[in-house]
This record gives sequence, C-alpha cells and structure tokens, in this order.
Amino acid sequence: MTCLHSHTWAQRVAGHRPYPDVPSLLAAADEAAYDLSTEDLTEALAAESMPAFPEDTYSAAHTALNAAQAAYETKFGHVFVVCLDGVPAQESLDHVLEAIRSRLANDPEEERSVVADELRGLAKQRLRHTLRGAGNCATSH
Repeated sequence: MTCLHSHTWAQRVAGHRPYPDVPSLLAAADEAAYDLSTEDLTEALAAESMPAFPEDTYSAAHTALNAAQAAYETKFGHVFVVCLDGVPAQESLDHVLEAIRSRLANDPEEERSVVADELRGLAKQRLRHTLRGAGNCATSH
C-alpha cells in the first residue's frame, strides 16, 4: 500500500507471492495496475502528493507550479501525479511544470489513462526503492 495506495492493486500483487526474483515482482506490479477502476484510481490518487523539490527552488517557480496544480485539480478533480524516475533532481520542477501544462489539454478519459500509467511508474519506482532499502535489489533502473 505504500507503493500504490490501492487495495485492488495490493491484493493482486500479494496474491501471486512468492516471486522468484525482482523482475517478476515488478512485472506483476505493473500488470496489477492495468485496468484499475475509476474508484481504484481515486483511492490511489487520494494518497498522492506533489514531489519534493530542492529547497533552493526559486519562489516564482513554486507560484507557477501552484497555479498549474490548482488548474489541474479544478479540471480533473484530483491531484496531479507524475513519475520522476530517472529525472535528475535539478530538472524535476521543469519536468513537472511541462507535464502538468501539457496534460491540462487532455480530456478526462485521456487523462485517466495517463494517470494510470504514471501510477504504474510510481508503484514500480517505490517497489525498487523499498527493495534496495531491504538489501534485496542491487541493480539500478
């Protein structure tokens, strides 16, 4: 649940244990996230928050981000999520701003599909991080 706050997803992943290796777990996590219902996505989105940015990020960027995030939440009714896996920290704010602005042009059904993809990426990223912390995953992504 800490990787993706969806009971359906967690039950699907847990239901196939034990996994023979990390790639099998990540593949199962990815597969479990496909076809989550609107209610499942709503449950997962309710637990999400914006990523943390470096403290020296200038205030104008935060103002722009807050405005874009408010517009997104008004249009789609939930928080904006984006997987920053592989994005250098110094580029994360620009990446988020670019993504949120481009996704504001999506219709709700198209955005639901994008959100599902982003949540899948976040879940896999969090699983990798959790496994590295447990000493079970020595490979990088």
